[in-house]
Amino acid sequence: MQDLPPEEALKRQEDEQKKIDEAVPLTEEELAEKEQLLHCGFSNWSRREFNQFIKANEKYGRNDVENIAQEVDGKSPDEVREFYKVFWARCCELADIDRVLGQIERGEARIQKRLSVKRALESKIARYRAPFHQLRVQYGTNKGKNYTEEEDRFLVCMLHEIGFGKENLYEELRQAIRVAPQFRFDWFLKSRTAMELQRRCNTLISLIEKEMHDVEQNDKSSGGGRNRNNCKSGRSGSSAATPEKRKTDVQDGKRSSRRSKA
Repeated sequence: MQDLPPEEALKRQEDEQKKIDEAVPLTEEELAEKEQLLHCGFSNWSRREFNQFIKANEKYGRNDVENIAQEVDGKSPDEVREFYKVFWARCCELADIDRVLGQIERGEARIQKRLSVKRALESKIARYRAPFHQLRVQYGTNKGKNYTEEEDRFLVCMLHEIGFGKENLYEELRQAIRVAPQFRFDWFLKSRTAMELQRRCNTLISLIEKEMHDVEQNDKSSGGGRNRNNCKSGRSGSSAATPEKRKTDVQDGKRSSRRSKA
């Protein structure tokens, strides 16, 4: 709305003030009704408590009432449950309902993504009798040159073991790498930051989700038959894999060989 000219704005202000000055006081019946409505409402809920309630819906999803009921400081679970029922029955009356619902729906989308990744990891791990030794990632053209297959295999298995979506997941993953005996001389992997590990894991997760989706589609098209190449029989990749070298390690080895021949 455009700003009003000063004269018109002043006149409108005076008109509004006149309405206030000439307003008829509430009758006793109206005052009683007002008190009753306030009592029936949630006048004892602060803005901070309301925001905590919305955050809880975002964190757990709108259907997880029990966890939501534990998240509002200063309110008992029963009080939160009562507020929950009224909120979802009348939330459309809120002036900023689009913003509030958008916030909750973004949180629910993250929850669904987390569940999808967990299912993909579980399906992938379940295909191997000894995943820490046998698991193979279907890279396609996206393998990259920095991480070896052994390192990627460990990252995938530990994502599943620690639990995808867990708080401080990638810090725990760093600690697991540091104490893993097979990586005691792997300075590249041991020096990765939590953020770098997260980026690599995101790439691996995308590859695994695609692979598991393709497997599911193939199973459906073949009448539910399983692809036995990588199943728990362990026939594929059952023997210990030869440690793979990064491109930089191979180049260093070639230079050393040339120097020794000279």
